[in-house]
Amino acid sequence: MRFKHLTLAMAAAGLFSTGAHAQTEIQWWHSMGGALGEALNELATNFNASQKEYKVVATFKGSYPESMTAAIAAFRAGNAPHLLQVFEVGTATMMAAKGAIVPVAKVMTDAKEKFEPKAYLPTVTGYYSDSKGNMLSFPFNSSTIMFYVNKDAFKKASLLT
Repeated sequence: MRFKHLTLAMAAAGLFSTGAHAQTEIQWWHSMGGALGEALNELATNFNASQKEYKVVATFKGSYPESMTAAIAAFRAGNAPHLLQVFEVGTATMMAAKGAIVPVAKVMTDAKEKFEPKAYLPTVTGYYSDSKGNMLSFPFNSSTIMFYVNKDAFKKASLLT
C-alpha cells in the first residue's frame, strides 16, 4: 500500500507547490480498464479523501496507444496531463521526447522525497533509466509474461518423460 500512496504523493509533492489555499487539481491519464481501472480509481479516491490540498482526477483515455497519442497531442497543444501512465514500449518514446516529461529522479529530488530505485528489479530500473542511471519514469505497473505448463498433462501426452 505504501507504493500506491507514494505514486500519488510524488505527483502532489513534486509537481506542484502553491502558496494559495485552493485545492490543486492533478490530471492523471491512464489506460487501466476493468478491475485494474477500478483499483486505480480507488487509489485516487483514497488519496483525495486523505487530504484536502490536492485532488487527483484519474481519467481513462483508452488503450495504451490511444492514451499516449492523446497525451502527445495535448502536450503539443500546451495542455498535457500532469501524470500519464504509458505502456513499456511507449515509455521509450516518451523518454526520448525532450521537454515532454519531467524525469522522476528530478521530481523526487526537487520535492526532497526519498526515492530508492534499487527497490525495483534491475531490469526494471535499467529500462526506465538514462545512461547515467537516473530514473526517467516511475514503474507503476511493469508487466512480466509468464507461461505455465501442466507437467502431468504433458507427460500424459508423451511430451515430457
